[in-house]
Amino acid sequence: MKDEAKRIRERGHLPPAARSCRLAAAIVALTIISPTFALAQVPPRFYWKSLAGANAVPVIFQSLSGNANPLDPAHFPSADADVEATVAVVGYAKMLPLFDRTFTVAILEPVGRISGELTVAGNSYGQSATGFGDPMLEVGINLIGPKALKSIPDILRYEPKFSLDLIVDVAFPIGEYDSDQPLNLGQNRWYGRVGVPIVWQIGPWVPGRRTTFEVLPSVWFFSDNDDYVGHTLSTDPLFQVEAHLTRDFTEHFWGSLDTTYMGGGESSVDGSDGDSMSNVGVGFTLGYQINDNISLTGGYMATVNDSDPEDVRMDGFRLSFTYGWHKIVEGQKRLRSE
Repeated sequence: MKDEAKRIRERGHLPPAARSCRLAAAIVALTIISPTFALAQVPPRFYWKSLAGANAVPVIFQSLSGNANPLDPAHFPSADADVEATVAVVGYAKMLPLFDRTFTVAILEPVGRISGELTVAGNSYGQSATGFGDPMLEVGINLIGPKALKSIPDILRYEPKFSLDLIVDVAFPIGEYDSDQPLNLGQNRWYGRVGVPIVWQIGPWVPGRRTTFEVLPSVWFFSDNDDYVGHTLSTDPLFQVEAHLTRDFTEHFWGSLDTTYMGGGESSVDGSDGDSMSNVGVGFTLGYQINDNISLTGGYMATVNDSDPEDVRMDGFRLSFTYGWHKIVEGQKRLRSE
């Protein structure tokens, strides 16, 4: 068995079963979500590494509800608000080698509908909005962990062990925005975050038995919105920690227990201070690799400490479909078919 594995590595080929398992990591690693949405900011296993040059196109559907705009990461709540959003997100992600480290770039564009009732500065609003939200760009580079994976044998040898990245997200304020209403898909201000995703491998790296603990501490920053229904909306930096405990159930099916903590991020309207956040969300994610190119994930998350009127109250479902590819793998498929 060891001699056979050695010959496989030397030839640079994978048998179909092994190739499928290993490529699953390449595609799941590029299963991106919208960093602009509340609670489930980044899915588990997003920061697993794949073959340099890998590409992915995700289509994500989310249904969200609560007492704040779920498309605004500032999560500015209104005690009597009842807000619902149905949003689809389309994006593109790519992994590249940079100084022997893995460099990732992803861009996402949300589109959908948001509606609800809420109160701002003593005025009540009941409205809905449709259209495009703010596009978001994320760039990241691995600082600690395996070097960039440049060949099929590199994928065979890949184990995350302890991996740490540096990421930067920036949202561009060009989405649909109506200054006469507080609920919009676009936020009319710049915002983004800096984070350090960590992946810690637990136990052997065997498909069907892989286990990881993943943590993403990050800080969000916001500029002012000086045309927020005739007022100025300001938000202090928001600290957020996401954690996932993931486990393979089979070679192609996996699950995760997820939690998110949000603290700080005090918002004010015309200098009238609101409340700082201290909210916890819990949920789960299930993922399935349909074939070498297509993966499917679904998840749910909800806040749990939201009994006070000033607490953020939110819950949501997410379903994502991702198509991933790499020219080397696609070339091997064509050779075999011939």
